[in-house]
Amino acid sequence: MTHTFEGTPMPTTHPEAPRLDVETWARPSSYRGGTIATLAIASVLLIAPLQTRMQAQQTNFTPGVAAIPTPTFAPNALTLQQVIDAAKTKNLTLLAASRNVEAIRAQELQAAVRANPTFTIAGQTVTLPNDGSEGNPPSYSAQVSRLFERGEKRRWRIDNAKATTQQTEAQYLDQQRQVIFTLKQAFTNMLMAKAALTLAQANLKEFRHEVDINNDRYKAGDIGKLDFERLDLQLAQFESDEATARVNLTQASYQIQTLIGIATPSDDPNAFDIRGEIVPPNLTADNNLPALIQTALTTRPDYLASQAAVRAADANVKLQFANGTTDPTIEGEYDRSGNYNSFGFNVSIPLRLFDRNQGNKSTSKFQAQSSVFSRDAAAAQVRSDVAQAWVGYNTSKALSERYSQHYIDESKDVLEIAQFAYEHGGIALIDYLDALRDARSVASNALAAYSQTWLAIHQLSLSTATEVAP
Repeated sequence: MTHTFEGTPMPTTHPEAPRLDVETWARPSSYRGGTIATLAIASVLLIAPLQTRMQAQQTNFTPGVAAIPTPTFAPNALTLQQVIDAAKTKNLTLLAASRNVEAIRAQELQAAVRANPTFTIAGQTVTLPNDGSEGNPPSYSAQVSRLFERGEKRRWRIDNAKATTQQTEAQYLDQQRQVIFTLKQAFTNMLMAKAALTLAQANLKEFRHEVDINNDRYKAGDIGKLDFERLDLQLAQFESDEATARVNLTQASYQIQTLIGIATPSDDPNAFDIRGEIVPPNLTADNNLPALIQTALTTRPDYLASQAAVRAADANVKLQFANGTTDPTIEGEYDRSGNYNSFGFNVSIPLRLFDRNQGNKSTSKFQAQSSVFSRDAAAAQVRSDVAQAWVGYNTSKALSERYSQHYIDESKDVLEIAQFAYEHGGIALIDYLDALRDARSVASNALAAYSQTWLAIHQLSLSTATEVAP
């Protein structure tokens, strides 16, 4: 018996296969819109002998796409927490920022210093050697003077410096938070790339085996040239999937190694590798939106930095008003002229007739008002970030659960039925290739859904400045 498939003769050498009305379901209109219906018909006709025949052909039949496999990990593979710990101590950007914090902290010492006293010594009509003349005896003087600050300038300088240090520390923690988030993204990308590469390699190996089997069938005259070449062309997509996954894996690995301070990244998995879960976890019941927002308002370093900026601005306002007060300079003096000794003192007070620091006072007040608005804006941004991250997590989690609990198994079943039906002449090649593409697409989309859920979890951790993953 000869089946007709787009003009290509297809001798069928399976007399035991169930007979289908091929001329009915192999029309072009069926190809365009009836792939699923065709598979349903084929599955109904083949389901009775399916299990025994698949067991009989177990050495030849391998499904094109199985459930997403767990990638292999090197013995020295790092966990996410180990990678984060390494970044905190070795990331060059964070090391530079930490030194800047210490530099700002040193300004607290400078803010606390008091004005140094001034010592002056002078001599007049001093002759060497002394001729003993009393008409113009030599005279000497020594003065000690010191500026005394008023208006609690030193106190406000210290408060301003401490608040500035707190602001800088919070900014450093915020920078660390951003680096860790970037690291988590790269970690997720590398983990998914490892899974994608493992899946692509398995698919490529299995499909090459399928092509080899059909090559033998083609040589034996069991299938036509067009059918075999269409099947063979699908290898290009599997090879492309494998190459893309390999590139993504290498790029993500390089990014992680750079973030943890490795000067010369390596693509050797024995030199650097990571391990982790592919399927994202469920968050605990304590992680609800109101609780997460409240947590974020107490832990987000950018919001804490804005609060410290308000304190620094308030201290600066008080300092600028204090700078408008007069600071007297008191001086004590000792004089000796000939055989006569004398003591004196001097008090110098600047007259604030014109310059009373008016400009700096006004500037500091507006800066303080600006810092309050910035703090309120930061609080609003925190609430918005958490709400958006929460919505993103719930949406992506629901989709990833659909893949893990339904779509992956369903696509595997469809592909197994389609492959068995095709090998027994039950469906056309184009229907089998459609099932093959659908299964590959489902596996790829499942990994993308897992990746999006992991990234949503990391985004939620970023927005709350806590680790929400159990």
